[in-house]
Amino acid sequence: MKTLVKILCMTLAVCMIAGLAACAKKPRKTDKELADEVAALIDAIYVQTRTDKTDEQCAAAKAAWDKLTDAQKELVEGEEADPDYFGRDTGDASKDDPRNADNIGEKELLVVSFGTSFNDSRALDIKGIEDALAAAFPDWSVRRAFTAQIIINHIQARDNEKIDNIEQALDRAVKNNVKNLVILPTHLMQGAEYDELCAAVDKYADKFISINIAAPLLGQVGADANTINADKQDVAEAITAAAVKDAGYASLEAAAEDGTAFVFMGHGTSHNAKVTYSQMQAQMNALGYKNVFIGTVEGEPEETACEAVIEAVSAAGYKKVVLRPLMVVAGDHANNDMADPEDPESWFSMFTASGKFEKIDCQIAGLGRLADVQKLYVAHAHAVIDSFE
Repeated sequence: MKTLVKILCMTLAVCMIAGLAACAKKPRKTDKELADEVAALIDAIYVQTRTDKTDEQCAAAKAAWDKLTDAQKELVEGEEADPDYFGRDTGDASKDDPRNADNIGEKELLVVSFGTSFNDSRALDIKGIEDALAAAFPDWSVRRAFTAQIIINHIQARDNEKIDNIEQALDRAVKNNVKNLVILPTHLMQGAEYDELCAAVDKYADKFISINIAAPLLGQVGADANTINADKQDVAEAITAAAVKDAGYASLEAAAEDGTAFVFMGHGTSHNAKVTYSQMQAQMNALGYKNVFIGTVEGEPEETACEAVIEAVSAAGYKKVVLRPLMVVAGDHANNDMADPEDPESWFSMFTASGKFEKIDCQIAGLGRLADVQKLYVAHAHAVIDSFE
């Protein structure tokens, strides 16, 4: 018996030594390897298609990020991933409302936005519009959908806030036996996002007694660059008044006398709706806003490219510039493409590098937080609701 015990002890010792040796041979992962694993998990959810694994992938990416040290987090770099994906402070997500509750009732007003992962802007701009609609239509249930799955995944992974995409929102409406569905897009124009929304909604046409899509913020696209309308005028007046006030001027004329120009930066698009930006410049001109200029990140149409706008502002003799987004939300484009002083390709940096101006200021504010813009969205919803009530 003693011999057997002795043999077992010796065997156990040999196994332990072998195990320790195996562990010793297996090298620990470097900081860069751990960071790369997180980057791969982020890249996996930086996609526009939702799958049955999306929820699990979002949770896994955040859990892996939380295990990194501060030094390791700085090393996260992938095709789309960087330390800002989880690390950037964009405000308090708890101030937002995903508006994804059931018990909708028979009448739903679905507010469809591209979306933003910037929490403060989402609460001020998108939620601001939704709150205005909820106040204007107390008999309708206001719900939310985003069209950018990339943004939905980002918010879910970082803040555990779940926002419906358009298919989820429409399925929710069907499940809740909604009879009358009005869709209010917060998009600026009838561009690619608006077209995709219409195509998605068409698939659900037979699921409701009535389903209607309201006009986007700037109304119909129009025939040419000089076509303007009441919606464009309302928006032009609202954003200019807000910019002038925030810049500390008593009037646009006072700003002009002080040598200040206002540049509103939109996104830009290759869609034929890009003429809308030219129309907004025509609208500013028609209002006599000589020191207001329209630009786009994408530089489409061409006269809205940053370089072209710099030349136009300089040729007009203005030495001070205020940059402000022509976008519903003040998100990534406003904070990075427009205002980032560390990015040599940002508009702030390019205006500064031109050497043509004495002062460049940035106003980080989306259109959605402006009361006059919110009223315009309410009017667009009224136009549809009043037509069949």
